[in-house]
Amino acid sequence: MKMVKSLLLGSAAGLVAVAGAQAADLPVKAKPVEYVKVCSLYGAGFWYVPGTDTCLKIGSFVREEVGWNQSGTIPTGINAAGGQYTRTDTSQLSMRTRSDISVDLRTQTEYGVLRSYFEAGFETTGATGGAPGNDVVWFDRGFIQFAGLTAGRIRSYFDINSPYEFAYQTQGTNGDSNTFRGLWGIAYTAQFGNGLSASLSFEDGGSTSQGNNAGQSRGRGTRISNMSVPSEWALGTLNVDNEGWKFPDVVGALRIDQAWGYAQISAALHDASGGYYTAAVGDACGANAFCQNLGHPGDAWGFAVSGGFHLNDVLGLKGDTFALQATYTEGAAGYATAYTGASQVYGGSMDAGFGWITDGIFTSAGAGSSVELTTVWSINGGFQHFWNPKWRSSLYGGYTEIDYDGTATAMICTAPGVATGTALTVVSNCSPSFSFWQLGSRTQWNPHPDLDIGVDVMWTHLNTAFAGTATLPVNGARPPGVYSISDEDVVSAVFRIQRNFLP
Repeated sequence: MKMVKSLLLGSAAGLVAVAGAQAADLPVKAKPVEYVKVCSLYGAGFWYVPGTDTCLKIGSFVREEVGWNQSGTIPTGINAAGGQYTRTDTSQLSMRTRSDISVDLRTQTEYGVLRSYFEAGFETTGATGGAPGNDVVWFDRGFIQFAGLTAGRIRSYFDINSPYEFAYQTQGTNGDSNTFRGLWGIAYTAQFGNGLSASLSFEDGGSTSQGNNAGQSRGRGTRISNMSVPSEWALGTLNVDNEGWKFPDVVGALRIDQAWGYAQISAALHDASGGYYTAAVGDACGANAFCQNLGHPGDAWGFAVSGGFHLNDVLGLKGDTFALQATYTEGAAGYATAYTGASQVYGGSMDAGFGWITDGIFTSAGAGSSVELTTVWSINGGFQHFWNPKWRSSLYGGYTEIDYDGTATAMICTAPGVATGTALTVVSNCSPSFSFWQLGSRTQWNPHPDLDIGVDVMWTHLNTAFAGTATLPVNGARPPGVYSISDEDVVSAVFRIQRNFLP
């Protein structure tokens, strides 16, 4: 019996030894594959980057637009010497294709969410009055957010309601910086609970886009006119003589966000200082040149204030929204309107309408003047109604008024451009103040939640400056002669097809 036990134990030990030896010869088992996991912390479209605790969302859109009487979503005749409607001068049809991609990265930290956001795109445009702009790369946003701080290319903290909630076209009665692809800024936002917050922001005043004495063509840019320059206020253009950018705009905002919507009040301080006085013919600096030895007007500061609100589910109707905003500025026109920077010209065969928007003006005549700040105020709003989940319509509009005081008017009416023929000659009514209305409606069909197909029609009415008559020089296809300066109207439209993916 003992012999049988010994044999059995020996056999078992031998089998274990053989099995162990065979196991040692087998390959090592692979680690489990780390699959991408959904990140539900920040809404749809986020997923965890493998091997990290960072959540990522990639979005995009592709858009095709056909415009009538507009260029780049701005009605023809605004910001240019367009609106002339001659066979050789201004096209009435334009097309644009635009594609966009965005990257949103978020990570939870002990100080809150660390976020970086980037958005840019590509565009080709067959604009009115010019050849297509092919293969244009544009940059929209790029910022970092952490512990209440936001820094980079941002939407201004002054802005309240975006005009593009209700329209495809750019509305001149709203100065929202989103119209201009944002601006540079650094801001801090304090949260007080129950949806109440306050922000302090230092932002680009606009001059950095094109350097000193340039200003941006639209938006916040400082536009100070030296009325002693003969080319100032020429037809279809606005030269500027502002001091180079040295102080950021200071912006403050108080905001409340609730289930019913939001409300906000904002204020901004804007540097509106002029450049140098100009030299007269024969002076050492040259004819009408900017001359450091002649001095310059004292520093000038403009400001802007705004208030507005946005309501959700208006009158108990699911999805319907209503928004209203009013803005008042002195020496900071870009906070109240998107159309600053160049003259507005409309008209038929022998009639035209005008309006120049600046932050302020000065003259080199005599000992030189200080900068006379311009007053610009606007009010705008919109309503959007959902007929059903696939159809929506909006109604939007606004009013903007630009006022030059008596001192500024006197400078303009004796300026070389107005007095000698560069712009207006023999003006029967030298009154530079003006205003304009806009009213529009957009209807959009969403056969799929990610597909927008719609039409936007807008009417712009100009209450002209210089109402009366004026002798105008040659301007494009226009002949010289005596023109009727009167109120003008432009009707513009945009048809859009856009595919969205996690915008």
